[in-house]
Amino acid sequence: MLSSEDVARLAGAICATAETLGQTISASAAQLMAEDLAGYNPADIRAALQSCRRELTGKLTLAAILQRIQAGDGRPGKDEAWSIALLSSDESDTVVMTDEIQLALGAARPVLDLGDKVGARMAFISAYERLVIQSREEGKPVNWHVSVGFDANRRLEAITKAVQLKRIPQERGRLYLADLTHEPVTEDGRAIAGLLGGPEKAKPSAEIKGRIGVIKASLQHMRKASEEDKILMRINAANDLSARLALLQKQAGEGQGKEAFQ
Repeated sequence: MLSSEDVARLAGAICATAETLGQTISASAAQLMAEDLAGYNPADIRAALQSCRRELTGKLTLAAILQRIQAGDGRPGKDEAWSIALLSSDESDTVVMTDEIQLALGAARPVLDLGDKVGARMAFISAYERLVIQSREEGKPVNWHVSVGFDANRRLEAITKAVQLKRIPQERGRLYLADLTHEPVTEDGRAIAGLLGGPEKAKPSAEIKGRIGVIKASLQHMRKASEEDKILMRINAANDLSARLALLQKQAGEGQGKEAFQ
């Protein structure tokens, strides 16, 4: 929450931003806009005003500022959110999702269970967009949580990616892996902890060493990527996983058909 002095400075920044766009805003109007923005993170407000100065071709409005603040809150777009939701249909996969994705999936689940994927997607997107708007209006920060799958190997990949994308903190990622490990700590476990930034040093098995090498290479590539590239990588990864899920579902259906005639 901004102090009264911060609000006054923000009002001045709003006037200055409007001036760069060839617009004049009265001091009282800028003060009202600043007060409406007072509940948001100052860094997010500054970034939004900068985006307005670079992108707007029309007048500076409160809606334009809010749109840019909300777009940077870490919530995925509707298409990426749907891809994430689909992954949770495979109980083997560990999925990191937001509260809004989970709630919207619950609304779409009855339609998805009937086999109507198109209708389920429409129901999901409608619910998701409504939930995101509500959360943003209430000023709720994005909350990513882990839905644990049965496949232990996929947990490493999912949680490591979530840490790299800053969807969950590094320490929280290590705790998740520790909580999910029911067996005594092995050399492989120590190596995995080291991958997530832990102090442990160990000699992993050849299989784990190879898997960690692939993940490290991927993470190094992501660190070097631009923000735009990162977004594209997220979307492509989600699409690839969605296609793999569809193939698994098809194979499962074919397997059930064969069993019925045996």
